[in-house]
Amino acid sequence: MAARDPEATKARIFEAAVAEFARHGIAGARIDRIASEAKANKQLIYAYFGNKAELFAHVLEKKMLDLAASVPVDPDDIESWIDRLLDYHAAHPEILRLLYWEGIEYGSAELPDETDRREHYARKVAAVEDGQRRGVVTDAIPAPDLLLLLTALANWATVVPQMARILAGTEDTDRARLRASIKEAARRLVAPQSPL
Repeated sequence: MAARDPEATKARIFEAAVAEFARHGIAGARIDRIASEAKANKQLIYAYFGNKAELFAHVLEKKMLDLAASVPVDPDDIESWIDRLLDYHAAHPEILRLLYWEGIEYGSAELPDETDRREHYARKVAAVEDGQRRGVVTDAIPAPDLLLLLTALANWATVVPQMARILAGTEDTDRARLRASIKEAARRLVAPQSPL
């Protein structure tokens, strides 16, 4: 009989949950499918992660922490940050799908982990505010609003790939042109205003 490895089981459950929630959202996800894909007992999922909503919150939190560590906001080089953000989401489209499903599920209602999420975003906003204080980023737009606009620019084509395909095209040259346009829009959005 093989020895149990709880950490390996948790990792398999986590990866299966990421795929299931990205595909089906919170309401449509099924613990049975996660258990089957992870080759784990359904009761272990509840024991390790709680109910389905708690599992979703855990999955999204870990994915967002990975994104924050992998692609920190860089007010000194917004275009490179946008490049890294685009690359990250191309390699990991599931995080934006998870955020989209979360928006569908909760709408404007408070999130189960909203306090932690606010702290997560406060650090990103602080980086933009630092750039504003140093004059490398415009202060004409409040930092939280500016961060929301920049992430929308970088993320929208991944969230709605059908629109990107229809509007911008499908060839490599089309994708390169769209990336250049997103970076140019971001550069213009953050550009400090020239004194009169």
